[in-house]
Amino acid sequence: MRKITVGLNWAGDFNIDSIVEQAKIADDSGVHTFNISEAWGADALSLLAVVAHETNNVLLSSNIINIFSRTPGAIAQHFATLDHISNGRMILGIGSSGPQVIEHFHGVKFSKPLTRIREYIEIINMILNETPLQYDGDIFQLARGFTMRLTPLRNHIPIHVASITPKSLKQTATIADGWLPIHLPSEQWRPQIDMMTEFLQDAGRDRKDFVIRNPSTIRVTEDSTAARTETAQNTAFYIARMGDFYYEHFQRMGYADEANAVRRGWAEGKAVGGAAALPDDLVDQLGTWGSVEECIDALEEAADAGFDWHSVSIDEQDPKKQAEIYRKLVG
Repeated sequence: MRKITVGLNWAGDFNIDSIVEQAKIADDSGVHTFNISEAWGADALSLLAVVAHETNNVLLSSNIINIFSRTPGAIAQHFATLDHISNGRMILGIGSSGPQVIEHFHGVKFSKPLTRIREYIEIINMILNETPLQYDGDIFQLARGFTMRLTPLRNHIPIHVASITPKSLKQTATIADGWLPIHLPSEQWRPQIDMMTEFLQDAGRDRKDFVIRNPSTIRVTEDSTAARTETAQNTAFYIARMGDFYYEHFQRMGYADEANAVRRGWAEGKAVGGAAALPDDLVDQLGTWGSVEECIDALEEAADAGFDWHSVSIDEQDPKKQAEIYRKLVG
């Protein structure tokens, strides 16, 4: 069986009944993980609470929430509570986000993201393990020895980290339970996974105990042209409009000329111009859009490269047909 993950869009119209229906279909169809992201739309934790109550088997993940707008104590409280509601099905997916969102939506200074992630994880692990909070960090100083007045269901909730720089990958290999890569053309799959595997070995950890999620867009659709265009526009948005992190990410992978062209294209023609500046062969490496059979082939290729869990989406709106497609993708 393939470990399929399904994501919920954080933006757009809000319909709780539809969200619950989507989660139940995933739950009943053998989908491995249901992800709820958060940026500047709906908040993830409220939705995770509802979905946790309405499902039985599917794992539930915040994929991702940022580490600046809530304290590690608050996140430990949230996820200890969510773990009880879900009967132990939670995964904490976190990332630093970037200064655009952190400073101009949340109004918090974006500073020392790697240090904050490390301290965040250490403190959350202490709270869930019921270790008195005596912590002297660069960012957090906790001296009163608090323990949470709720007995956690588990003494550790898996934590997956979104990271893209070699330094952040090395830290992720040392302190996290999984890696959430983003924007990896297929020719970069093995080099990036090999890099993470080497970091895990350096940290004395076993690769089989660590989850690497497939960042590719795998979408079952009858309109592959439109879906491909959406992927190109989304990639261009990250390169041109989300600060320098993703722009530099593409540069490190050897696509400096392409990244610069996207920024010029966006400046001249916004999303359409930015997407048009991405070479076709690069866009084709960022996803698969097509039939169930084509998407299954893509899942198998990604699994062969070393990815453990695979994000998919489907355009089909009929619940029975959705469930049938998910079961085929799961295998």
